[in-house]
Amino acid sequence: MTETTPENAALWLPKRGARFELGPAPYTAPAAGEVVVRVRAIAVNPIDGMPGFAYRLILPWLNFPAVVGSDVAGVIVEVGPGVTRLRPGDRVVGAAGGIEQNRNRAAEGAFQRYVVLKQSMTATLPDDLSFEQAAVLPLAVSTAASGMFQHDHLALPLPTIDAEDRRETVLVWGGSTSVGSNAIQLARHAGYRVVATASPRNFDYLRSLGATATVDYHNRTAADELIDAIGDSPLAGTLAIGNGSLKPTLTIASAVPGSRRIASAQPALLTRVSSLLRRHKGIQVSSIWGGSLKDNEVGPGIYVDFLPAALAKGTYQAVPNHVIVGAGLDKIPDALDQLRKGVSAKKLVVTI
Repeated sequence: MTETTPENAALWLPKRGARFELGPAPYTAPAAGEVVVRVRAIAVNPIDGMPGFAYRLILPWLNFPAVVGSDVAGVIVEVGPGVTRLRPGDRVVGAAGGIEQNRNRAAEGAFQRYVVLKQSMTATLPDDLSFEQAAVLPLAVSTAASGMFQHDHLALPLPTIDAEDRRETVLVWGGSTSVGSNAIQLARHAGYRVVATASPRNFDYLRSLGATATVDYHNRTAADELIDAIGDSPLAGTLAIGNGSLKPTLTIASAVPGSRRIASAQPALLTRVSSLLRRHKGIQVSSIWGGSLKDNEVGPGIYVDFLPAALAKGTYQAVPNHVIVGAGLDKIPDALDQLRKGVSAKKLVVTI
């Protein structure tokens, strides 16, 4: 860095259930394998604005005061020892890991001006992709990739730019969600045919991402329609996203040829109960934690080996579309308020 230490600021969460507070924050230099990014855009996710009891249940280890948030895009200002792939001035998008149990430090939370990222969870951006649009990616990509490619979930082979057709199908229940939108693309880049659910207004959107067949999840016959759509193309695995996704996907996995693995983005307790109930049918249900790929080969397999090239070539879209709520860290609570009211096939972003 230069001799003058940059002035940092953060949106602090003083304690569970408290209001966010904007205030100064220390600038943290990168350690080995880390980079510091000057944040230009932040996307918000439901986990960022949980009530206090949910923080206690889902993130019981979190140290307070905390800086939360996962989705950032910006410019690298400093790299740590051993980092050769990235350099100051690079435009990047990355997954901030401050809330992860084995990281758990404010310096790595997204809601600040200068954030520390693991280089293995940071991808370079092409010049024609804006920070605001790129910021929609990290948590959605990480969650979808963890579910599909980790050995404890669907264990599919990692995506590539020019994947060969594997003649198998991946089912994505919840295709128009942020996670689902990226799951469709990741599955296609891994060589799989994709069938997915959404509301009819989002069918064209899912097809533009690579889904072969789309089904309205509201329909009582949705499970039967998906069974027909899967046909004789063996199921490689199922990603169950959103409330109400487990029951129909369990039915489908029981009725079609192929893998009976379901990776669920529902709360772990519901997943464990469903898994116990269905174990006698040979169905394996696992619960996804979106940040787990940072600790295995899937993280660099996505952020280092795949995503930079796929974005540069244009074969991978930064989706869903972003909606800018405002400018400045103090606008993040407004974005979270809007998010609680519900959004569809879009993601809320604040510029910094």
